[in-house]
Amino acid sequence: MGEPCVGEQNLFLGLAMLPHQTHPTTPGRRELAAVLFADMVGFSRRLEVDEIKNSLQTSRSINLFRSLIGDYGGSIANISGDGILALFSSADQAATFATEAMSEFRNQSVWSDGEPIEFRIGLNFGEVLHDNSNVLGHCVNIAARLQALAEPGCTLAAEAFCSALRNRNNISMRPMGKKKLRNISEEIEVFAFDNLGLTRRGAAPALRNRTTLRPANQPSVAVLRLDNMSGDPANDHLCDGIVEDVIANLSRFRNLLVIARHSAFMFARQTHSAREIGSNLGVRYLLSGSLRRSGAGYRISVDLVDTETEATVWNDRFVFDIESIFDIQDEIAAGVASRLAVQIDLAQHQQEGRIPADMRAYGLTLRGQQLLLKFAKESNAHARRLFEEAIEFAPSYGRAYSGISRTHNLDWRYSWTPEPDASLEAAVEFARQAIQRDQMDARGFAELGFAKLYQKRHAESLAEYTRALSLNPNDADIIAEYADALVYCEQPKKSVEMLEQAMRLNPYYPDWYLWYLADAYNALGLPEEVISTVQRMQNPDQGRRMLAANFAHIGNLEQARAEADLVMRLHPE
Repeated sequence: MGEPCVGEQNLFLGLAMLPHQTHPTTPGRRELAAVLFADMVGFSRRLEVDEIKNSLQTSRSINLFRSLIGDYGGSIANISGDGILALFSSADQAATFATEAMSEFRNQSVWSDGEPIEFRIGLNFGEVLHDNSNVLGHCVNIAARLQALAEPGCTLAAEAFCSALRNRNNISMRPMGKKKLRNISEEIEVFAFDNLGLTRRGAAPALRNRTTLRPANQPSVAVLRLDNMSGDPANDHLCDGIVEDVIANLSRFRNLLVIARHSAFMFARQTHSAREIGSNLGVRYLLSGSLRRSGAGYRISVDLVDTETEATVWNDRFVFDIESIFDIQDEIAAGVASRLAVQIDLAQHQQEGRIPADMRAYGLTLRGQQLLLKFAKESNAHARRLFEEAIEFAPSYGRAYSGISRTHNLDWRYSWTPEPDASLEAAVEFARQAIQRDQMDARGFAELGFAKLYQKRHAESLAEYTRALSLNPNDADIIAEYADALVYCEQPKKSVEMLEQAMRLNPYYPDWYLWYLADAYNALGLPEEVISTVQRMQNPDQGRRMLAANFAHIGNLEQARAEADLVMRLHPE
């Protein structure tokens, strides 16, 4: 089976084990596994240079890396200092973890006040041998050598690993040719993973077929994604976070129609004219811009454009550092509002809890919010770890508590937890803590309404959503969730009205808006509307049980049975 895997730093001698995450071992047992070998770059040098300053940072980073292995379906076989050997049951799980972990530490560099944390990763797939506390084998040795060959922040994979991947759609690999590895007789075909991994930006999703919207009678604006001109993809999440907060600030004002992030981010000025975007989103004005980074400083350039004339109404530049990012968001929102003759009171934004005591908490929360949008079990667990770390840095930061509440609610909703009742109780508790820390942020009240709805405390749920919408009346997602709660409070007609409002604010709405709308039509006893609404979903699988029931209601039993069969195939449990 080859030499014991000792790696470059005697990784598996005198091993410290993590019992709750380690791989179960039976002496002499062999198995096929995806092998991941990881090492933190410059671990010893960091401690030598400044042990007090760097030990906590490196400890946090290594602990996060280890914890995420379990979240993404792997198990730690051996650890020593900064070196980690992990096993996954499939190459797909290992590839997902590797790309998301690398993305995590790349993004972390935006908020680091020192040398960024980087790892090297080597991946292989093949047979491994369990020998008491050791994991041995030629497959493991190759993974260790690939890790040593990798550049900082890079992942290298053997051909055997790439051949074992079932889903390559989200993985970009670059062939590096055959390499001679130390103490490995045969040359190994090596591939480098694209550093952007699963989180890189691809083409915008297909747009729904829909009629062109007319500009609203009231002032209306779409805030497009900031162009990252820094050349560093680590700044992507910062660009998105700035825009999301500007949208949230503008959405507070009832006399201004603000298009939701989901729809606005589908368009870019490089590929569409202002007139085209305005026509598709039904708005009179567009705010677009770019972000550049120079050392610790940033510069944002913004333009407010009239979509009918394509004339620039206002432009400005803002130079700032991370600590003043909230002031810049307020200034941009105020600039837009004043040009659109909208009264905006920024005083109410300056509330305790809105600005975290440590800006690292803001960065962690931004990254956690992006992970929530993936609606995947492993991403949900990953997001919760980031929100929890944000609270360690800033215990009074309300938004991080809102994020944790949502992760527990999703655990309950999608059966990602063995203790669903406890998860729902946790969702309620963290939402309450969010409100206690920031009573001007609509997110906390919305999360509390979301959790109470599933506790069947319907009247209380509506009250929380009403408070959320009083703080942010144009948040499309909160409006849509409120509409869902209305159905359970026997107000389906009002639910339809609210969903139509949400769809106007978010013209390229996600499927779950349609699911809520179908549910409202179902409560109104309108089976044909239910069927047509579900059939408009880009992926109608989640709505097929409603299709089965409503085809039966209109007497189409053959189609009802066909949909019921699909439901059982999709959800055999």
